[in-house]
Amino acid sequence: MNRKVCNDNPNVGLSFLYNTAAGRILLKPIVKSKFISYLIGSFMELKISKILIKPFINKHNINMDEYENKKYNSFNDFFIRKIKQEKRPIDQNKSHLISPCDGKLTCYKITKDLVFSVKNSYYSVDTILKNKKYANLFTGGYALVFRLSPEDFHRYSFIDDGKILGNYKIKGMFHSVNPIVYDKFMVFKENQRECTLIKTNNFGKVMFMEVGALLVGKIKNNKIKGSVKKGEEKGYFMYGGSTIILFIEKGIIKIDDDILNNSKKGLETCVKQGEKIGKKSR
Repeated sequence: MNRKVCNDNPNVGLSFLYNTAAGRILLKPIVKSKFISYLIGSFMELKISKILIKPFINKHNINMDEYENKKYNSFNDFFIRKIKQEKRPIDQNKSHLISPCDGKLTCYKITKDLVFSVKNSYYSVDTILKNKKYANLFTGGYALVFRLSPEDFHRYSFIDDGKILGNYKIKGMFHSVNPIVYDKFMVFKENQRECTLIKTNNFGKVMFMEVGALLVGKIKNNKIKGSVKKGEEKGYFMYGGSTIILFIEKGIIKIDDDILNNSKKGLETCVKQGEKIGKKSR
């Protein structure tokens, strides 16, 4: 499969906040203040926030024919909109690894000393997971980073049948996940995360991590224990850009060539929820 390479245009507002002295002065209280994030999040749940929906659709050229036809009560109600099932078919081949979401995918081989780089910043597995045992578990495997832009479909699903072994949350500050900020902050170290360890039927143990972003105070997971099904909705993000990271054990999967080749060049690959991104290697 030869998928499209993603090219995001830097957001002017974010560029000011992260790349100018005045912007960084304003940014400091924003990323540390849950109150500011709470205020913005609360506004997005008010009826008056509906006035933002149409301009947002036009700005990002969103095809609303793909989504369920309903009246939205707020911008957040629109933001977590459900897509028509036939628009995101789930590849049910048991040997195929699927994308858990719509997003921009980069693949990294996990090593003991250097896990993966994002725009010249480096992250170790134990730093991001806050757990040495899990860091050791995934050494030699893959970290799959799915970056969701605000215009993306913000619901995500389980990648295989299996059983949840555990779930934990990591508190943090809310930085944007736009690429322009990676040179200034260790984004995934500082952002709020939620981690779910899953024993899958076909891909060994997988850590499914959601990363909250600037102005995103809410990661909503539907299930944090029990059995799960491939393609079953795991949860959704409230307003803002967000990121999902899958950690997969060594020797389990072969990532599709186009994704591997793009990642080696530092490029993101556009993927859709439910589509094949790799296959079982053993």
